[in-house]
Amino acid sequence: MTSSDDRLLRFEGIENFRDFGGYLGAGGPLPRGRLLRSAHQGRATEGDLERLGALGLAVVVDLRRPDERRRDPCLRPPAFGAQVIETAIQGDAEAPHIKFLREAELTAQTAHAFMLEEYARLPLEPAHLDLFGRAFEALGETGGPILIHCAAGKDRTGLLVALIHHLLGVSRADIEADYLLTNAARRTQDWVTRFSDLIEREFGRRPPRDAVQAFLEVHPEWLRSALAAIEGRYGSLDLYIETALGVDPALRARIIDGLR
Repeated sequence: MTSSDDRLLRFEGIENFRDFGGYLGAGGPLPRGRLLRSAHQGRATEGDLERLGALGLAVVVDLRRPDERRRDPCLRPPAFGAQVIETAIQGDAEAPHIKFLREAELTAQTAHAFMLEEYARLPLEPAHLDLFGRAFEALGETGGPILIHCAAGKDRTGLLVALIHHLLGVSRADIEADYLLTNAARRTQDWVTRFSDLIEREFGRRPPRDAVQAFLEVHPEWLRSALAAIEGRYGSLDLYIETALGVDPALRARIIDGLR
């Protein structure tokens, strides 16, 4: 396995960009440079766009809601020709985390509890069923690099990456290790201040620093909450991937064979 530092791709205006290949799968080590994940690209610099263009992306999976995409539209490099997968499903009128930040008592404990509940909802929401299924379909069709991202590149992205890793035979220990790399990849302390300022400006109250930090990080219990919700509803991750996301045995074989 490669080191965590080797996985992190440093950009100026794009957070949490990293390679989630290289782990040992059922057919051997996953290829590098083909499986990429990040936060959104709405603040990419000219240098970032040049580097993005050099990656030769074939597919970009944008897991954000339509209102998030309108607020922070992704910037694209010149001659960008990748397929972009996104959803028109808005879901609730207001994102759950916005409602929480506006109304709830903000502590590290309430943030943790909220995220546990949110992760249990993520894999069952119609927008995510749609996007996750199309992402797997794209994996079976493309031979080029695929980039998966949401807003921060940690929750929705982390869950989809975990499901891809599972299908490819990556161990649960390595799945969690990759998920937790967000805590090393994001400039969390900078974001704590910026996010606190935003909450104070938007909602008129400044939350405790430890509450904001808990909200911006990832914790293994959160991912386990999502996987447990899947297993509770569908019986196993494999049945969820097949029946809820439409990954039949033929598509599964194409994905695995294409990433040997």
